[in-house]
Amino acid sequence: MARSLYEWLWQHEFWLPPGITWEDMQESEDTHYPQPRDLLLSIPFALILVVIRCAFERAIALPLSTKLGVRDKQRPKAQPNPVLEAFYSTRRKNPEEGELLSLAKQCDLPVRKVEKWFRRRRNMDRPSLSKKFGEACWRFTFYIISFLTGLAVLYDKPWLWDHRECWTGYPQQPLQPSLFWYYMLELSFYWSLVFTLPFDVKRKDFKEQIVHHAATIFLISFSYCANYIRIGTLVMVIHDASDCFLEPTKIFNYMKWKKTCDSLFMIFSAVFLISRLVIYPYTVLYNTYYYSMEIFQPFFGYYFVNVLLIILQLLHVFWSCLIIHMVYKFILQGTMEKDMRSDTEESDKDEERDKIREKEQNGIAYFSNVTSNGYIQRNGSEPLDNRAHLANGHAKER
Repeated sequence: MARSLYEWLWQHEFWLPPGITWEDMQESEDTHYPQPRDLLLSIPFALILVVIRCAFERAIALPLSTKLGVRDKQRPKAQPNPVLEAFYSTRRKNPEEGELLSLAKQCDLPVRKVEKWFRRRRNMDRPSLSKKFGEACWRFTFYIISFLTGLAVLYDKPWLWDHRECWTGYPQQPLQPSLFWYYMLELSFYWSLVFTLPFDVKRKDFKEQIVHHAATIFLISFSYCANYIRIGTLVMVIHDASDCFLEPTKIFNYMKWKKTCDSLFMIFSAVFLISRLVIYPYTVLYNTYYYSMEIFQPFFGYYFVNVLLIILQLLHVFWSCLIIHMVYKFILQGTMEKDMRSDTEESDKDEERDKIREKEQNGIAYFSNVTSNGYIQRNGSEPLDNRAHLANGHAKER
């Protein structure tokens, strides 16, 4: 059964244009073509990247964050409470009003204190600023290396300048060693992102990130197996171009360098919108959909790779809408709005409101006590108990 499935999966009609079979893709001493088994190397390489990342964040990013003045915010901890902790772990992290009332009765606490406990408990699970800084430093380092590697590999390749060259001689396009290692670098990195996804900073577009990583891995893997190497390298270098500006924007935001952060974000926005909404559709989508038809007729691989590329483009549109909204707010307000993808803490206003409320209650109690004892003191004068009032309203010392 496994052999039948294997033979069905690797039918040349799925992977190669009409008239081409796997026999036409046989390797020789001087000619090498992409082999699906090569993709297995990306898994150990991804694990190596995870180890390098952990070492980088501890040995470089964390000390660097301290030197640059990135400080983690002191968060008040939630007091141990087995009932609330059990609800938080097994049910939900943000209980509804009816659930708050029920929990308050079980714990014999005011509803306001139960709300405060859940608020503090959620904040305890949120990533620290130093963790965000370290993650941004790692990604910035990789994107810079990857982008420069892509430029070094592609600068002398004819398909970078003439996109029709992506299909010249397809699919019998030999695999060059530099292209192989560039592919392994990118594929290993995205596998490493999948491996660390449960531990990375979770943002509001977490589901979209999963779709993006899955589509990217499928696209890279399929393009390698079907020898879409040339179009694949264009996709990767286009994506890395804008990411090189996104991560330093986050870094300067964590450092509180607001003007630098705002300037970099505007540069990132321009590069992202141009590369993802202009260059990508023309260089990749139009190229794959139209120019390839000058060489061969449509087949399964043609439709499949175009579907994956369109999924990426839909994600580009989604993120572009968020970016355009932030740029619009910046133009109106003159200041950059916080990243809408980030999950912000709840402690600031809520904690301050609780403290003010407690102070007011304490102040009222204190006022009530001192007035009941007849001990009101104004402007540094002595208490009324030590003074005698006369009929004309003046006071005379006893």
